[in-house]
Amino acid sequence: MALSASTGRRSPVSHRVRAELRSRIERGVWTAGMALPSEAALCREFGTSRGPIRRALAALRADGFIVGGRGKPPVVGKVVPAQSLATFRSFTDWAKAEGKTPGTRVLSLERRHAASATAGLLELDEGAYVVELIRVRLLDEVPIMIERASFVPEVGRLLLGLDLEHASVSAELARHGCALTRARHTIDAVAANPLDGEALGIHSGVPLLRERRLSRDSAGRAIEYAEARYRSEFATFRVDNSTADPVAADRGTTAASPIEVRSLI
Repeated sequence: MALSASTGRRSPVSHRVRAELRSRIERGVWTAGMALPSEAALCREFGTSRGPIRRALAALRADGFIVGGRGKPPVVGKVVPAQSLATFRSFTDWAKAEGKTPGTRVLSLERRHAASATAGLLELDEGAYVVELIRVRLLDEVPIMIERASFVPEVGRLLLGLDLEHASVSAELARHGCALTRARHTIDAVAANPLDGEALGIHSGVPLLRERRLSRDSAGRAIEYAEARYRSEFATFRVDNSTADPVAADRGTTAASPIEVRSLI
């Protein structure tokens, strides 16, 4: 039974029920489409009343782990890993935190002229060179995303010659004092082009979730611009926010506060 580290009090029963049921779903003990035990059965298992069970089920339903309700028995939903935009961490770290095995397949790594828009975002002169990395990211050996990343020359050259299917880009940059510390993300939807389709094993034209990212170092210098295209059935993005200003909340406005976001490297 879980205890609060600060007070020593037991955590609410509904929290413990929710955590256990979620664990069963994430570990594949309960698979998508499987009916959950009845409320009565869960009450017996956890030695509690219907109130905590219903609160736990409501929380799991809100998170997408179960579906059904309004008279329909709950069943396990299709769980899509959610990537939080409230933390700054690598694709590898995120995958491991989700209990998945990350993988990388490099399609190309080369020095080339930057597209006009990319040069502008990276604060480079028109026609400047960048180092472009195109790679496919995998979860449990399933390709879920193709990423095209352009690095300013003095940063990108650090990657040339590395085995990027096994080496960590973020770790290599940090080792040379070029750690990515903050980024701005733009998320929208696009149709898969032929390269996307071949790399991800889908048909051209299939909708993909696109994340465009401009990353900076601790000095505020733009050093990487990337576009990641996800198979939407395998990834979602999550933003958790709140107001820190009670006065602003009373006015119906939210206090502005910076959010650092993760980088998929």
